[in-house]
Amino acid sequence: MTKDKFKIISYITKLGAVSRRDEIIKGLQASQKHISPKFFYDEKGSLLFEEISALEEYYPTRTEKSIISNLGRNLDIDFENLNIVELGSGDSSKISLFFKQIPKELISTINYFPVDISQSALENSMHILEVNFPLRSITGIVTDFMQQLDKIPKRGKRLFCFFGSTIGNFNTEEKKEFIKLLGCEMQKGDQLLLGMDMLKDIRVLEQAYNDKKGITAKFNKNILSVANKTTGANFKCADFEHHAYFNIEKSRIEMHLRALVDMKITLSSPSEII
Repeated sequence: MTKDKFKIISYITKLGAVSRRDEIIKGLQASQKHISPKFFYDEKGSLLFEEISALEEYYPTRTEKSIISNLGRNLDIDFENLNIVELGSGDSSKISLFFKQIPKELISTINYFPVDISQSALENSMHILEVNFPLRSITGIVTDFMQQLDKIPKRGKRLFCFFGSTIGNFNTEEKKEFIKLLGCEMQKGDQLLLGMDMLKDIRVLEQAYNDKKGITAKFNKNILSVANKTTGANFKCADFEHHAYFNIEKSRIEMHLRALVDMKITLSSPSEII
């Protein structure tokens, strides 16, 4: 694939290190301290999530892949000259299953736009797709789609894919805001494939986020390393334990980091970390 058919465009720098720093600090200053799940996915976090996806306990990825593998026959989609936009694309495994269902004579007419906050994840998945599918073009977009959804190219007919139950990472207000933003972005004729998990036995849900190998715990704690890099903080992963449970009142799985000791966290100034 030539360079004009295979490229990455990054808009993350336009958000600025200070903006990302301020977002994390704001969450840490809240009464219920939090860091947005999007900060899980630095290079290490993305690799850890790939490990999680292969775990025996983690059913969501297997279940969704099974659904996607048989999805094509049930969709009324004109694939010719289609622009496929995948939000939070991560690795290439799910979209590959989808591409396999597209007739060979049409796959070469498709432009694919994977959108992710992790450039390393985009680069890895794009190389795999380049080898396995004769797509017309692949344009990776490095961006925070909650803040920069308008950066997605507006041309031709588009199919938006949002797999992985990622929408479950948002709180109620964020869900409303995302759907509103996506509704404003989508044009007449655009289509959306949205993945969501369903309620099931609480034991199954909680086991999926408390695996025996402790990979999910490493993934959860890695967000502290991201916070350290972004804010100049001095969190120590060993000072926290992973705690994941199903919140019955809010009908959702929650992942927390519970402090094991009292601590004082200091931050560097923005000029020191940019």
